[in-house]
Amino acid sequence: MFALVDCNNFYASCERVFNPALRLRPVVVLSNNDGCIIARSEEAKSLGIQMGMPEFKCRPILKTHDVAVFSSNFALYGDMSSRVMMTLATLAPEIEVYSIDEAFLDMSGFTRFDLMEYGRLIRRTVRQHTGIPVCVGMAPTKTLAKMANRLAKKNPEYQGICVIRSHAEILSVLERTRVEDIWGIGRQLSKLLLEKQIESAADLAAAPAAWVRKHLHIVGARIQAELQGKSCLPMELVRPAKQSICTSRSFGRSVTSLEELQQAVATFAAKCAVKLRKENALASLLTVFIATSPFDNSCERYWGTRTASLPCPTNDTIAILRAAQTMLDGIFLAGRSYKKAGVLVSGIIPKTVCSTTLSLFAEAAAVPNERDKKIMQLLDAINNRYGSGAVRLAAENSESWKPHQERLSARYTTRWDEILEVKV
Repeated sequence: MFALVDCNNFYASCERVFNPALRLRPVVVLSNNDGCIIARSEEAKSLGIQMGMPEFKCRPILKTHDVAVFSSNFALYGDMSSRVMMTLATLAPEIEVYSIDEAFLDMSGFTRFDLMEYGRLIRRTVRQHTGIPVCVGMAPTKTLAKMANRLAKKNPEYQGICVIRSHAEILSVLERTRVEDIWGIGRQLSKLLLEKQIESAADLAAAPAAWVRKHLHIVGARIQAELQGKSCLPMELVRPAKQSICTSRSFGRSVTSLEELQQAVATFAAKCAVKLRKENALASLLTVFIATSPFDNSCERYWGTRTASLPCPTNDTIAILRAAQTMLDGIFLAGRSYKKAGVLVSGIIPKTVCSTTLSLFAEAAAVPNERDKKIMQLLDAINNRYGSGAVRLAAENSESWKPHQERLSARYTTRWDEILEVKV
């Protein structure tokens, strides 16, 4: 048995934890630059506010119904997610963190437990420890657990918990689930299945295995087996190593000067380097891109990008920043108004298995030295102790181009100067 625990309207719920006045009030959270709606409370959903809707298009609804609107507070959401996952880790022997607000639990050793009652215990404990409401779905496979969780969330009669075990219960769930709502079936696959009159999960489970294997390949065959109650997707207790790391932002205003773009790219390059060091990994490829607004006139639109190999795999901030600045100079066009930039590192390899790669042109290869390593270690140690950005390279600066966050709530759990105050 697997359990999928999913936080309800996670970003909106995080905002409510520290502001009880929002409990019965509609709440929405906006994307970067306060552009589109990316999270909604149940009250906001009932008003017809759609996911991804631009904020300016629904301002009349937001004002009329006194909807609480917040900028994305990722520092708060990330910390609250860690608290939820730490709580769940005490309730099951193995946990797979699937996303910021979802986790699979291994329930195979709970055969003597009343799973419905244990689901209630999970909900109570997470709510008590973090203030975040969750729904729980349990089933013999991870795909069926996803379906059970969806039913628990969408149907009030389940009261946030759905457990499916018997063949009859599984068949009932399959018949109630549309094929496009199956975990792992994307838009293109669902179109193919609907064309073949496979409209529900039950239809897919009953389809000829040879046809599924031929048209949906190994992924579809595994999904079909999971729908039939045969577990094919084991718990992933160790997160797979990242293949690439990207840091990018949309700017709060148009940026026209090379100097401001250099500051933005330097900041993104430094963040990528820090993430590499946290992964204990090195990158061998670097990509830099800049873009104008997609809403500009076609003659003024521009997307500039360049990818290059680094002289040797590295996670050194200074080395990555220097390479990024050189690449930026080659793609920058004067006279354009830029709205976005980013840095992507790829060709990632573990630091532990990497030996210095010898180049055909050894005299041109920048071989890392102990002094550079010690500088990076000291930089990380200071920032870990005193907060991100306490010490940074002079080229980094986010004040001039930072995104709009006019409705940002306090970072209650990660900043001493923004901690919740209780006044009597």
